[in-house]
Amino acid sequence: MTDKFDFLVIGGGSGGLAAAQRAAEYGARVAVVEGGRLGGTCVNVGCVPKKVMWTAASIAHQLNYAADYGFNIEFKGHDWAGFKARRDAYIKRLNGIYARNLHNKEVEHIEGWAVFTAANEITVGDRKVQGERILIATGGRPWRPAIPGAELGIDSDGFFELAERPRKVAIIGSGYIAVELAGVLRGLGSETHLFARKDSLLRTFDEMLQKAVIQALQTSGVDLHFNADPQSLEKTANGLCVNIVDADQDFDGFDSVIWATGRVSNIDELQLNKAGVAIDNKQFITVDKYQRTNVKNIYAVGDVTGKAQLTPVAIAAGRRLSDRVFNGMKDRHLEYHTIPTVVFTHPPTGTVGLTEAEARKEYGDAVKVYRSRFTPMFYGLSEQKGFAEMKLVVTGKQEKVVGCHLFGDGADEMLQGFAVAIRMGATKKEFDDTIAIHPTGAEELVTMR
Repeated sequence: MTDKFDFLVIGGGSGGLAAAQRAAEYGARVAVVEGGRLGGTCVNVGCVPKKVMWTAASIAHQLNYAADYGFNIEFKGHDWAGFKARRDAYIKRLNGIYARNLHNKEVEHIEGWAVFTAANEITVGDRKVQGERILIATGGRPWRPAIPGAELGIDSDGFFELAERPRKVAIIGSGYIAVELAGVLRGLGSETHLFARKDSLLRTFDEMLQKAVIQALQTSGVDLHFNADPQSLEKTANGLCVNIVDADQDFDGFDSVIWATGRVSNIDELQLNKAGVAIDNKQFITVDKYQRTNVKNIYAVGDVTGKAQLTPVAIAAGRRLSDRVFNGMKDRHLEYHTIPTVVFTHPPTGTVGLTEAEARKEYGDAVKVYRSRFTPMFYGLSEQKGFAEMKLVVTGKQEKVVGCHLFGDGADEMLQGFAVAIRMGATKKEFDDTIAIHPTGAEELVTMR
């Protein structure tokens, strides 16, 4: 016997769960197929445990300033094992919450891995399941280069399994994951080396932010190695060794090597060819602005499409899809522009809109830039001075704000509200006419000259 659903969602991560629950609210009969832990990458090996780790490292950072504020604190180190146990228990509670939410909305959770047998049918083990409409939301997985000894390293998933803090660690990569893990591990006491294949970090971000992140990492004690392309890993008497192409030295003695070299779509086991679903040359599922694949009844959202690989993007795309398909909102879809994002460096890095280089390429001489660099008040009593930098990119006679770039304490929280203003088309004058909240870092954005 074959089970039939109005909406069959493959993948129990952020995008899939959001779409499934929204469709169920509209009365659709829905099933979610997931063989792993509910919540996907974000909840289990991404945003959530990462933010917990970031918070721990941030507390360690702030302890360095306790004496400046009159506290006499004896620092006795960090209990990695106990902290990991509490973090893992928190994640397990979240898994349970997701399961209860599905149950409360009468969404069936089919445990197992989906394999397509036709455009409207999958198998999960011995069970056949059909969907009038099918959503693929299987996310991504870490990628590592095919070089000798690559298996000696771990990836970002493996990072969350570490039972103890590495004494000396190598992180290979230059994006979100690489810089975040470098900050966490250095903050919690590891000797940390970051190897970037090119000459900068976060290369898609505004140049000001790239330089700020590099300065902050170096100040914190992270050893940065640029133009460092690993050719192999090997195990030696001293530990793990990273061999770099054309380098005049090898880097040895690491307890752990972490690959943070990007992510690829998680589609290998789906047998998409049996459904006729098209993929691009990077192995991501091809979709239009309505998240439709080339097959009429099959959709895809989230990291599996390779577009703006961020949890809130997957959630928004999934909900809009269900709004349109199951609630008659005819043109409802996600617009993939002016998406704010934060990198949890120490301190955080936030950006929304166009970089200065992108704006100049699009608008030419109509672009004007406002910048501010300052020492936040938090560091006023200390000889250890932190810094913050901000940039507004504007264009035209009315100076419409098309880009906002932040580095500094609180950047992660302040960006959200400014992203709303920029998406609504705010101008520099409207920023200037907004009364500042003093004393804060955010006031710099409405007082720049």
